Amino acid sequence: MKRVPLILLLLSSYVTALGQVKTDSVLYKKLSAMFKEDQKWRIESARLYNNQKSDYNRETIDKNWTTADSINKAEAKSIIAKYGYPGYSLVGESGSSKFWAIVQHCDDDVAFQQKVLLLMKKEVDRKNASGENYAYLTDRVLTNLNQKQLYGTQGINDPKTKKWAPLPIKDAAHVEARRKAIGLMPLKQYIAETNASN
Repeated sequence: MKRVPLILLLLSSYVTALGQVKTDSVLYKKLSAMFKEDQKWRIESARLYNNQKSDYNRETIDKNWTTADSINKAEAKSIIAKYGYPGYSLVGESGSSKFWAIVQHCDDDVAFQQKVLLLMKKEVDRKNASGENYAYLTDRVLTNLNQKQLYGTQGINDPKTKKWAPLPIKDAAHVEARRKAIGLMPLKQYIAETNASN
C-alpha cells in the first residue's frame, strides 16, 4: 500500500494561499494541471484510508495513482531538462511548490529526486525556491535511500491508532535547530498538527 502523504492537506491550502506572480503562464498552467492530477488520487486514497466515502474502489485508485505519477514524472523530467528547477521567478511561489510536490512523489526514481534536490538547493540559496520544501525533499530522498532523515518531515501512520510519527532522525538532539534554520515549525507542533488533520 502506498504511503499516505503527510503533507497532503497542508500543501493544498499552502499552494492556494501563495501568490501567483509568474513569468511563464503556460508552464504555470501545465504545473497546475499536473498537480491537480497528483492530488486527486491521493485525496481519494486518504478517504478510503479514513473510512470515508469515495466514488472509487482501492484497485481503481491505485491504478490511476500509478498512471498519474508516471505521466507527471515524465513531464517533470522534461521541465527540468528545459528550465532547470522552476523557481519563483519562472512560475511564482505557487507554481514552484506544485512542481516540488510532484517531484516529492517520484519515489520510484530516487536518482531523479536527488538531481532535482541539487538544482533546487541553488534556487533556495538565491531565495528563488522554498527552504521548507527543500527540507521535505531532503528527508524524502534520505528515507527513500533507507537513511535517517534530517528534519523529521517524513513519517508513517500506525494502522491501528492512525497516529503519525516521524521516521528515524539523524542527530535528533539538534533537529529543532535544523528545522528553525530552514523555516519549519517545531517538530512537536508539526506532529500534533499532522495528527489533527488525519
